[in-house]
Amino acid sequence: MDEITFKSDTVLSDVHLHTPNQRHLMVRLSGVGQPVFLSQFKLLWNQASQTDSGAEGGNHRAHPAEVTPPARSPPGSGCSSEGVSLQAGADATSQEEVAAQLDEDGDLDVEEDDVLGDEAQESSPYDVIKIEHTMATPLEDVGKQVWRGALLLADYILSQRDLFRGRTVLELGAGTGLASILAATVAQTVYCTDVGADLLAMCQRNIALNSHLTATGGGVIKVKELDWLKDNLCTDPEVPFSWSEEDISDLYGHTTILLAAEVFYDDDLTDALFKTLCRLAHKLKNASTAILSVEKRLNFTLRHLDVTCEAYDHFRSCLRRLEGLTGGRLRFAVEPVDVSFPQLLVYERIQQLELWKVFVEPVTEPVVSADTAS
Repeated sequence: MDEITFKSDTVLSDVHLHTPNQRHLMVRLSGVGQPVFLSQFKLLWNQASQTDSGAEGGNHRAHPAEVTPPARSPPGSGCSSEGVSLQAGADATSQEEVAAQLDEDGDLDVEEDDVLGDEAQESSPYDVIKIEHTMATPLEDVGKQVWRGALLLADYILSQRDLFRGRTVLELGAGTGLASILAATVAQTVYCTDVGADLLAMCQRNIALNSHLTATGGGVIKVKELDWLKDNLCTDPEVPFSWSEEDISDLYGHTTILLAAEVFYDDDLTDALFKTLCRLAHKLKNASTAILSVEKRLNFTLRHLDVTCEAYDHFRSCLRRLEGLTGGRLRFAVEPVDVSFPQLLVYERIQQLELWKVFVEPVTEPVVSADTAS
């Protein structure tokens, strides 16, 4: 009997799957013909109450949490010292008649104010973050969706703002750019990297939509191509999102934090990501920390006739191999991150969501005295 193979050509993020009551209005067609949607992420000011986010798993919806407001908030933006909570709602409400037009790239576009409706028009621009994304894609385009792991990483950034303040940050596999945008509210420079001109253009649009959140503090986000399957950065000026020599010098000279969220779903790509981490770590002039977000996805496989999490298991084996590297000039230390920090975005912080830190430090050579040497 021939072996039976089941295939699915479309992947849908749980973030969108679990919001059936939201109206996801398409705002344009991407350069490759995919429907693109716009969701707004609301900043709720003056939230004084604080509730435990409940990291034990289950359905942890948005709980107002008391945190320090962004230091870069301009006068009159509505910020208060009592606290700020970021609520993510896939709230793409619209009017019945939408004025369609073509943007500069030839994509079908919809007026932003019409998409977000009267509520967004009445609120201050400093009260919302807007993210363009797709709803369902082939596996190779999953970076165009919003994933729970990216929201967990965003939560961590918001709860550890001092860690990112004034830093140079590199995000690998940035997808829609959500984590990069939030990091740039306090970081000095954020390199938002991925592959694919259409995906990087989406990142660029999201950054432009939220420039008001980063511009006042001077934070800069640079969208660049970084292919994990290539050893060198693209410096061809004719290629969109390529690197200049100045950018490369700044990247290697100042980066101290690396980010990656929900990019560990394919073993070959996971291997390529860890290879890229090692390569970058050896080129960075400063000690660095990589913060990795992953969801432990459980799947029933016919091959095992059991529930397995092969992609997650491979990720953990890569962490062990990285920590076990010896004989080089760098030392890699791995530790899990306690995810009980406040939940500032609306999503299911399920038990399978994890954060890991990889500390990269130079190996200190033992001092050998003359007497010992003799």
